[in-house]
Amino acid sequence: MGVEAKGAGRTAGRRQAGAAAPIRRPRADARRNRERLLEAAKAAFAAAGPDVSLEEIARRAGVGIGTLYRHFPTRDAIVEAVYRREVQQLAGAARRLLAEAPPGQALHQWMRLFVDYVATKKVIASALGALVGGTTDLYAASGAQIMGAMAELVARAAAAGEIRADADPDDLLRALVGFTYGAAQPGWQASALRLIDLLMDGLRRAGA
Repeated sequence: MGVEAKGAGRTAGRRQAGAAAPIRRPRADARRNRERLLEAAKAAFAAAGPDVSLEEIARRAGVGIGTLYRHFPTRDAIVEAVYRREVQQLAGAARRLLAEAPPGQALHQWMRLFVDYVATKKVIASALGALVGGTTDLYAASGAQIMGAMAELVARAAAAGEIRADADPDDLLRALVGFTYGAAQPGWQASALRLIDLLMDGLRRAGA
């Protein structure tokens, strides 16, 4: 057999081996399962508290417990992932809102989203506090993302003349945190949203 024939034989063999190899599931399926698990975990934490079983989270997501463990091998892993996802969604909402609405309105809507973020954080606070290795680095990273989003929103709204020019993002973030005090009491979210509306009314009038 010549060199060319041998090479062709090896190529054909590789093609046959490749054709016989099992087809892998698309990566999109894994991403969808991960998102479903995180959404289900968030809902389960809100409904049953941070000690809800991982089996219940898998059931709510419509997947097997093996799928959950492939994505999140420990309880700490899914608790941390839920928190990181909330932070990323809140920070990412700033750019989205600025693309969809005037800067002052975007700032107002984002501050209302902050209340939803605090509500989720409140639900899983005890589980976060129990994370192996602590939460110092986790909170430092999330704080930087949130502060960056607030700074961009305030700068854009002030530059557009929709809020007072001397509005300070640090001051506004401290105000938001203050609005969420008493989060253990019934009705705290509605109260926080009303206070945000009052704050924006003041910022807008001063800007005008």
